[in-house]
Amino acid sequence: MLLNVEQVCKSYGARKAVDGVSFSVRRGQTVGLIGPNGAGKSTTVSMICGLLRADGGSITLDGEVIGQGASAAKQKIGFVPQDLALYEDLSALENLRLFGALYGLSGARLKERCAQALALVNLADRAADLPSSFSGGMKRRLNIAAALLHEPQLLILDEPTVGVDPQSRNAIFDTLEALQAQGRSLIYTSHYMEEVERLADHIVIIDHGKVLADETPAALYQRLPAQAALQVELAGEPSAALLSGVQSLEGVKGVEHNGASLSIALLDTAHAAPVLAWLSGQGNPLLHFSTARTSLENIFLNLTGRSLRD
Repeated sequence: MLLNVEQVCKSYGARKAVDGVSFSVRRGQTVGLIGPNGAGKSTTVSMICGLLRADGGSITLDGEVIGQGASAAKQKIGFVPQDLALYEDLSALENLRLFGALYGLSGARLKERCAQALALVNLADRAADLPSSFSGGMKRRLNIAAALLHEPQLLILDEPTVGVDPQSRNAIFDTLEALQAQGRSLIYTSHYMEEVERLADHIVIIDHGKVLADETPAALYQRLPAQAALQVELAGEPSAALLSGVQSLEGVKGVEHNGASLSIALLDTAHAAPVLAWLSGQGNPLLHFSTARTSLENIFLNLTGRSLRD
């Protein structure tokens, strides 16, 4: 195991921001860390990086304790913060040289790592340009490059795609998937469920400072009674008898309708074909249908609730 977080706590006055959080990251694993606003994600990440002192519990990386101040364990972490950490009056390359020097790199090794990092994030042709001339997505990619200079064993990314366009987001995904292919370990926090579904092979959901789930995506999907959804557009509004008949079919977990549109929750996608076959024989022609798997967003809302958070 590369990272172990054991019963970590952090309070601000009477408020417990993190209340006994425990999870781990294996070598080569990508862990998606998700939760509503104020759930304790950023506080947890800050303690892993040694930026905040935990009130209790322990955090170890590669068997070494992470705390505040200089430590060998902290040198094995790369951190990409939610807020951009760049010097606008220095070029992209000069930014990387500065951050590389802070990591203890110098000479030919620093030059080599700067070139490799810029190439990885597809900014080699903009090395001499100021970040002030960059788009938001380019700045995010330069931030990632800075965190990779010292070849960390664990890369932590806190909301790395906030405010970027779809093309830049996809470029960031390409970079992270290249790192995954190299066997790098990642912790990825995001409010975008589809990002976590794409990247993570393990998911930790926290709320009110506590871990609600610590499982593989496949195990999380099994938490909900409905594993798939079938959307059907009929030629006319369904009768009460038709709705009752659908509800009684094997594998159907629930039916909702809005006019002629049906939304049918299924135990799994294998039940979609029999349901469609039954519907097609009921005298109300099918105009369109589609199927989808239960999403991570459904699971997230089921665990954390649907009410708005400040």
